[in-house]
Amino acid sequence: MGHTPPDTTAALIPVFRHRLPQEATAAVLLLHGGRADALGPPPPLNLPGLRMRPFGAALLRDTFHDEVLVAHVRYRYRGWNGPNAHPVADVRRALAELRALTGPVPTVLVGHSMGGRAALRAAADPQVKGVIALAPWCPPGEPTAQLHGRTVIALHDEADRVTSAAGTWSHLTRAQSAGAGVLGIAMPRGGHSMIRDARRWHRITAEAARAVLADSALASAGRWTGSPRPARDLPAAPPW
Repeated sequence: MGHTPPDTTAALIPVFRHRLPQEATAAVLLLHGGRADALGPPPPLNLPGLRMRPFGAALLRDTFHDEVLVAHVRYRYRGWNGPNAHPVADVRRALAELRALTGPVPTVLVGHSMGGRAALRAAADPQVKGVIALAPWCPPGEPTAQLHGRTVIALHDEADRVTSAAGTWSHLTRAQSAGAGVLGIAMPRGGHSMIRDARRWHRITAEAARAVLADSALASAGRWTGSPRPARDLPAAPPW
């Protein structure tokens, strides 16, 4: 068993550390990927965490004028670790820290891979308005009741060999049945790492998060039928 970081470690890491979080009227929290099982902490050179930095930069460019706090969630463990679902506890700690700083503000969770699974699980928190799931890990049987009343937008390259896009679309179908508003976007490339066509991933994610906070994300999407909307069919500025 690896070293367990102390519970006192802050879970909420603002992208702009000098910005006063008390001024924020909304928030977007970023959740990076990890491993199925790993009880040690994320390494100092945490590549999944680094991959989320450009998403943070894109979100700041798109939402800074709206006084939206953009922050990363720090994990105490590198893995999901079965029924422990350790990243979910970290998201809940980050949301509690956010409440202590700003009061309850509308929040969007943006998660990649394992972070997408954690975001979907943690969406029951009353301040969470929605989830942007990037190539999420959605194994069969994942709960969806907590997504009632939330907006869930999932981006996935159907050629992803690490997590299943079909599993993501199935999860959206069950989430809709549970009372969520859902939208699936099939990305034309990027695989699991979202490196190829990265700018499109960043742009759509930032625009989707802004739209969720504005209650307009699904205005033109229509009802989910089980088939994702191709990203190439989205205009340069989606009419959300």
